[in-house]
Amino acid sequence: MNQRETIQSMSEREILLHLYMTQLLLLVTSIFIAVFLFDWPTVRQMWHFDVQEVVLYGGGGALIVLVLDFVMMRYLPEDWYDDGGINEKMFQTRSFPQLIWLCSFIAFSEEWLFRGVLQTYFGLFLTSLFFALLHVRYLTKWFLFLMVVLISFFLGYLYDVTGSLWVTIVAHFLIDFVLAVHIRLDYLRNASGN
Repeated sequence: MNQRETIQSMSEREILLHLYMTQLLLLVTSIFIAVFLFDWPTVRQMWHFDVQEVVLYGGGGALIVLVLDFVMMRYLPEDWYDDGGINEKMFQTRSFPQLIWLCSFIAFSEEWLFRGVLQTYFGLFLTSLFFALLHVRYLTKWFLFLMVVLISFFLGYLYDVTGSLWVTIVAHFLIDFVLAVHIRLDYLRNASGN
């Protein structure tokens, strides 16, 4: 059974359960590792919040990624963006508040582990590779895998520049949320026959 068939055989509830289990595992891992690797001042520093940095780097960084992504979606072959249907199945029937919650949870748990814990300890290169490998469903899709690697390096760069997890969490959230809303709106348009 190929990836698309496996995903299609799963219910939305099963996919959501897998998502929550994965993100909870990442969150617990982040907390556990942070307790052993970092002192309190280091943890406080990575969580510092500067509105100007969050808007400029987080919002601006997300805008750059989204513009490039939508331009590529417009001009590149559709099958290059085919992830086997998992994103559609995960996001197409969710309400907007559910999309906000899901994308927030994903951004928070992944950025804390990958930028806050791993990048702080292992550096940008190894962390970006770990992040890309976490998105295992893209390993057989060269273009999607390349995009995840590049976005990971970009988010890591934003963290290196600002030292703030809030910048990367906001950027990650905005990227995921806008793409999830795009999937949701496509679904609603297709369901109404337009």
